[in-house]
Amino acid sequence: MDPRLNRRQEELIALVQREGFVAVEQAASHFNVTQQTIRRDLGILCDAGLLRRYHGGVSLPSSVENLAYTARQGLLQAEKQRIASLLAKHIPDDASLFINLGTTNEDVARALQSHKNLRIITNNLNVAIMLSNNPSFEVIAAGGVVRGRDHGVTGEATIELIRQFKVDFGIVGISGIDLDGTLLDFDFQEVRVAQAIIEHSRQVYLAADHSKIGRNAMVRLGPISRVDAWFTDRAPPAPLIAVLERSETQLHIAS
Repeated sequence: MDPRLNRRQEELIALVQREGFVAVEQAASHFNVTQQTIRRDLGILCDAGLLRRYHGGVSLPSSVENLAYTARQGLLQAEKQRIASLLAKHIPDDASLFINLGTTNEDVARALQSHKNLRIITNNLNVAIMLSNNPSFEVIAAGGVVRGRDHGVTGEATIELIRQFKVDFGIVGISGIDLDGTLLDFDFQEVRVAQAIIEHSRQVYLAADHSKIGRNAMVRLGPISRVDAWFTDRAPPAPLIAVLERSETQLHIAS
């Protein structure tokens, strides 16, 4: 499903992320709308896999399984494009970079298409095909096991290739960010690739919209202190800003 969320539906997701479980009556009162309106919103969000139905209310989806790739493509498209455009402005021509998996990173790749003389190593076949259209780019696609659902490549061969390089910028995505700054994802193999990218990049840029804050995912990538700059679309909550200040991670908000 390709969801187009209104503001209340986005705020409803954020409410569930904060509370863990939200009853229908509670949500209706919070937004000052009828229960029928809230039930319609919840139906849209649950059908899209963004929330999970329980008796009397909703909770977050599973911490062990990510949303379908097509659902993630349609979610917060304008926000992801703004993030991508801002991040691309921080990548100079004649730079080397890693780009890993994720729909936001695919928007970053689109925003980089007008650059010149980039050298890109990626385990995202969608990114590799997209950027290979620029004749001034050199694109290296990592070998490994190809995931049919999103054309991501993971495995030992992928990690081994990444370890052969030391690049200017590593651009990574993530599925969840705890308020203590822990970066989280769903796939252990994908996390191992991201960890290798971080280790072999001089600067690490995180591209992640506000919906990732407080989102459950079971695999720990590491602390946000390993990231030099986080590009997002809204200011994070105060506890997370405090973590960023302690870790000296720059925050760039694409307004």
